[in-house]
Amino acid sequence: MTEPLRLDKYLTALTGCSRREAQQYIEGGWVKVDGNVVEEPQFMVDTQVVELDPAAQLVPAEPITLVLHKPAGYDSGVGANPANALVTALTRTPDDASGVRPLRRHLHRLTSPLSLPTDASGLLIFTQDWRVVRKLTEDIHRVEQEFVVDVEGTLIPNGLALLNHGLRFNNYAMPPIKVSWQSEQRLRFAFKVLRPTQIEPMCNAVGLTVLGMKCLRVGRIPLAKLPPGQWRYLAPHERI
Repeated sequence: MTEPLRLDKYLTALTGCSRREAQQYIEGGWVKVDGNVVEEPQFMVDTQVVELDPAAQLVPAEPITLVLHKPAGYDSGVGANPANALVTALTRTPDDASGVRPLRRHLHRLTSPLSLPTDASGLLIFTQDWRVVRKLTEDIHRVEQEFVVDVEGTLIPNGLALLNHGLRFNNYAMPPIKVSWQSEQRLRFAFKVLRPTQIEPMCNAVGLTVLGMKCLRVGRIPLAKLPPGQWRYLAPHERI
């Protein structure tokens, strides 16, 4: 009979690496126990077969950021977490070209600093990185967002100019933004300080009813051809 050991201690004895190196190998997804990747250094082993990937690299586990194409109907407001249902190993797009090695730890402790209205679809960012959270909260006034909005109805005279600048709600003047027609029933909104939830009342104020809206871009990150319900990693070179 053998005493069970923590995986990091077992790997240290097996390979001669330091305890900290063993932890980095394990957290990086380079260690298998009986053929299955184990990412927890505290995992207990006794008679199992432990293997270190020959291609293993000593790279610290960094927090990740990912982008999801949120379908309409999912709540991403305060207290909601669509990552629980939508960000899984099976919903990662096969076209992910980020070069990030997927790990189970990447699917936990995700937060979405920017929400989308429940009926809206499009780009939604999830992250484990406090720097990204700060960028999308404290510094959001510097980040331009782009939406397309499908509408119906008859625009009031000077309505487009009012959408760009001139509307007031509760004695508060809406900030100047960029609004233009993309087609007969589709508007493009580009803004830095507006909240997406303000788009619908703005349209209503100029005689238009919103049929649907989609977020196409947040800062320098485009939705591009990411299919609805799928996600990809933000590549190391990409910046919001």
